[in-house]
Amino acid sequence: MISLFERAQLYGDRRAIIAAEGTFSYRQLLEVSAGVAGRLLAGAADLREARVAFLVPSGWHYVTTQWGVWRAGGIAVPLCTQHPAPELEYALTDSQASIVVAHPQFEDRLRPLAQKLGLRFLRTDDLGVRRLDAAFQFDPGQRQSGVKPPHSKLPELSPKRRAMMVYTSGTTSKPKAVVTTHANLEAQISSLVTAWEWTKNDHILHVLPLHHVHGIVNVLLCALSAGATCEMLPEFDAEKVWERLVAPELTLFMAVPTVYSRLAAKPRAGDYRHIRLMVCGSAALPVSVLERWRELTGHTLLERYGMTETGMILSNPLHGERRPGYVGTELPGIEVKLVGDPAEIWVRGLGVFREYWNKPEATAAAFRDGWFLTGDVAVLEKGMYRMLGRSSIDIIKTGGYKVSALEIEEVLREHPAIKECAVVGVPDPEWGERVCVAIVGKLTLEELREWAKQRLATYKVPSRLAVMDSLPRNTMGKVMKPELVKQLL
Repeated sequence: MISLFERAQLYGDRRAIIAAEGTFSYRQLLEVSAGVAGRLLAGAADLREARVAFLVPSGWHYVTTQWGVWRAGGIAVPLCTQHPAPELEYALTDSQASIVVAHPQFEDRLRPLAQKLGLRFLRTDDLGVRRLDAAFQFDPGQRQSGVKPPHSKLPELSPKRRAMMVYTSGTTSKPKAVVTTHANLEAQISSLVTAWEWTKNDHILHVLPLHHVHGIVNVLLCALSAGATCEMLPEFDAEKVWERLVAPELTLFMAVPTVYSRLAAKPRAGDYRHIRLMVCGSAALPVSVLERWRELTGHTLLERYGMTETGMILSNPLHGERRPGYVGTELPGIEVKLVGDPAEIWVRGLGVFREYWNKPEATAAAFRDGWFLTGDVAVLEKGMYRMLGRSSIDIIKTGGYKVSALEIEEVLREHPAIKECAVVGVPDPEWGERVCVAIVGKLTLEELREWAKQRLATYKVPSRLAVMDSLPRNTMGKVMKPELVKQLL
């Protein structure tokens, strides 16, 4: 198995990253990430799977930090730039991070937490990333040598080593850390590079968050594995995205339904035939959005299905019919079967994660005879899979994010004006589902949102509020959420 870093050596002076910090080659990525690794090691021979949590915006600093952690032998724990202090603190304590890295713009948010928890704190400046920006500017007209930063001998990495921990919300009240090995990541990348025919001539525009598999694996790592160029925007801006989509060098674009919906709301005429593939995932794509996007660009979006625990599982074809409302067939290296009634998707393959961090019981419960139980329900019709929903109503898919209703409820119950509450997802054409809450108490939506934004990521804060005399419950005292959803429609 050839690693990402070995492949990057083959690409040398090809353009790797375009970001706010500048344009950088593969050679420069290797040199700077080696310097980052050396500073993380600080004289040690190997981080030995120490967890390194980092809060860095999309761009050159993110990529060099991520690669530096891996090359030092650590486990990368990317943090969400939207998360408030309580959620960041949870990730730091749950992952048992020993090193915390922050971009200067997030230093005030992360340094106090690192000090409180007694963790080693570093800014990306301390890792040499910013200092090397100017020295490593890409010049397509000459061979790049750069200024090689001093670094110690880097450890050799076994494919079996743990590489990354990404937090996902499940049926428990708190997010679980999904642990993937280097071999898991390589398998996920290889599957997509093969299925979607990535080459070194590709150029992708990256607008997705980088604490989720969609942005990390599907876009960034696939691009860097193939020797392609990854152009990274620090945040989503509809005008800037449209401006770049007409650029003739672009060949790929991937986003979530909410992004496509927002772009469709501010259309720009242009010729988009130079883009060979546009992909949509992380939530169900409304057929109306697919059709509107086809009208605007001439592209039929390729829908796919995957999970944090598995990487991508199913995909519509690169060549051939892309059926609206369907997520296609198994990707290379993936086995899928439907079990039960309703039929749950079970998955097996080299890309399936290793474990939930420090949760052996949850890990064991997620597998059956080597198969991972996704909790998602589907049917197979005319050779393609169609998703029917979730096996648990406590998982809400909103704007490409997968959030736990139980986690939100646990936080909202801390509000003094809330006696009881229940959180559900209500279908929405733009967001897939909106996070809605029914409460017994006295509170306005504005008051609730202002309070909740200090404790929850923005996408987890309810956008609808229903005040009730009592919540619908069954004879066992459990809230009947399907009934609640009907009342909120």
